[in-house]
Amino acid sequence: MSEILFIKTSSLGDVVHHMPAITDARRHRPDARFTWVVEEPYAPLARLHPGVNEVIPVASRRWRASLHRPETWAEIGRFRGALRARRYDAVVDTQGLMRTALIAKGARGTRHGYDTASIREPLASLLYDVRHPVEWRCHAIPRNRMLTGRALGYEPTSEIDFGLDRGRIAGAPRDPYAVLIHATARPEKEWPQGYWFSAAQALLDRGLAVLLPWGSEEERDRSDELVAVLQAGEVPERRPLDQVAAMIAGATVVVGVDTGLLHVAAALGVPLVGIFVGSEPGLTGPLGAGPIAVVGGKGVMPDADEVLRAVDRVIGEAR
Repeated sequence: MSEILFIKTSSLGDVVHHMPAITDARRHRPDARFTWVVEEPYAPLARLHPGVNEVIPVASRRWRASLHRPETWAEIGRFRGALRARRYDAVVDTQGLMRTALIAKGARGTRHGYDTASIREPLASLLYDVRHPVEWRCHAIPRNRMLTGRALGYEPTSEIDFGLDRGRIAGAPRDPYAVLIHATARPEKEWPQGYWFSAAQALLDRGLAVLLPWGSEEERDRSDELVAVLQAGEVPERRPLDQVAAMIAGATVVVGVDTGLLHVAAALGVPLVGIFVGSEPGLTGPLGAGPIAVVGGKGVMPDADEVLRAVDRVIGEAR
């Protein structure tokens, strides 16, 4: 049995965008054992993919803030031990950063990555044993699929498949609801709070409950503010990503800005509307099997009416 190690550590959207490459690889290597190195907050989501045999969490973000603590170095030692516990037939780094190339360097096996013309940080490619050319100006999903296929000896030709079962992940059904994903780490991607209020009120009027997940205290404050103004809606407690995925999987519709949870919804095939105002949807927009509408664009601000028309359209397509 061959051993394959995948390295795609972060961020959430990048982790989701790597899942179709895992599905492809499983089709072409049905008897292989797949291990995935991923940042610890995203490990519960990576474990949902049925093609993954083992997940090795890495905590590089947390470790950087506590390098003075002996327990941090003990954790790093355990991670290195887990990384080197097996010899891999191929180590595939689809992230293409120095920090992920260094992780690849620490693993035992032939290291594959992008060549210097195809990578965000060209110095990282010097740490790979085999360097592959991959089209630079295309969506992240085909880039991951192409690199993985070239590393493992096949050409991806099938439709995009994230490998996730929406029905199994969603769990028990509940009354119809919408998930509104307003939170993003980049202010230029935000949609104005007044538009969120208008959209949320219209969804309530359509008979949908409204859920407003969050990731930071500032984002929770924004969710609480919307619920206070609406006098309706729900602000769920912060949960591990597999539980957040279950919440998203059960939704009637998801409306969100360009952030990781939007891509989780796309991967699950949930009807969704992506609101893009500060990024280019052609490079990082949501792709998936469910009904998807993208409104706005880089430097273009859609209003609430445009978003609601898109909501009605994707819900209608799902029926």
